[in-house]
Amino acid sequence: MDMIDPFGRTISYLRVSVTDRCDFRCTYCMAEDMTFLPKKDLLSLEELDRLCTVFIEKGVKKLRLTGGEPLVRKNIMHLVRQVSRHLESGALEELTLTTNGSQLSRFAAELADCGVKRINVSLDTLDAEKFHQITRWGNLGKVMEGIDAAQKAGLKIKLNAVALRDFNDAEIPELMRWAHGRGMDLTLIETMPMGEIEVDRTDQYLPLSLLRASLERQFTLSDIPYKTGGPARYVHVAETGGRLGFITPMTHNFCESCNRVRLTCTGTLYMCLGQEDAADLRAPLRASEGNELLDAAIDEAIGRKPKGHDFIIDRRTSRPSVSRHMSVTGG
Repeated sequence: MDMIDPFGRTISYLRVSVTDRCDFRCTYCMAEDMTFLPKKDLLSLEELDRLCTVFIEKGVKKLRLTGGEPLVRKNIMHLVRQVSRHLESGALEELTLTTNGSQLSRFAAELADCGVKRINVSLDTLDAEKFHQITRWGNLGKVMEGIDAAQKAGLKIKLNAVALRDFNDAEIPELMRWAHGRGMDLTLIETMPMGEIEVDRTDQYLPLSLLRASLERQFTLSDIPYKTGGPARYVHVAETGGRLGFITPMTHNFCESCNRVRLTCTGTLYMCLGQEDAADLRAPLRASEGNELLDAAIDEAIGRKPKGHDFIIDRRTSRPSVSRHMSVTGG
């Protein structure tokens, strides 16, 4: 039974934010002094597993664990191992996660052992001082150790970098050469207007159309049909032999092919990253030991999935398009 939304899109990709907590405070993502959810409000790992299982039974083929930082959730590997049984059965095609890399040196080998084949690591700069500046609390050396450990464990890595005007735009060529030299894809992402932060996103925002034009003065970029199930559009870079992705929620949204929904650590289902509409799955989850109520709640929610998002960043629009921070839904 596939889940089909009102616009004929098959929903086959579930992103699960296992925690809203993070050990970094990236300036474009969070305020420095964040108020996190009380731990009592979080779904247990067993409840998250049950929710994931219902979605897989309803046609989800790709499942990504996100945060916050997913690897700071206590006993997170218990959930990874539980969900990995669906890889073994063939019901789930891919189990993956997005991480800031800070905990990877601890968990990379076990992730690989659980059947995780590839991961996304967020990395906006190779400059240790600037890395600390953008993450506020991060240590670049620790992330590099994590990347080393992940590659040693056989995990394929895609780097994600948020392109920020006058911060890392001039570094992108170096970051790309470094990533491709280590066999990693690099995906560039436009900053999104989610949640109140201390800085002005108008100053941060860099349209990737401009960045691509700048890169094409140095590199030969050829569009390719490569897909990973997410929204990135990829090019082949002749000079490095690697792949470069562009995620453009602002300049060229990807809503027409959206195949995903997002589940938070409290059991709230967001049908669109850029809209406030959501469905509470915690109540039906806890109301019955069977999954009939949960099944019906998911069907009702998918029936409300909107056509697309309406992100705006400009001087006249000072408030974020959605009030929740990216850390709540994990991108």
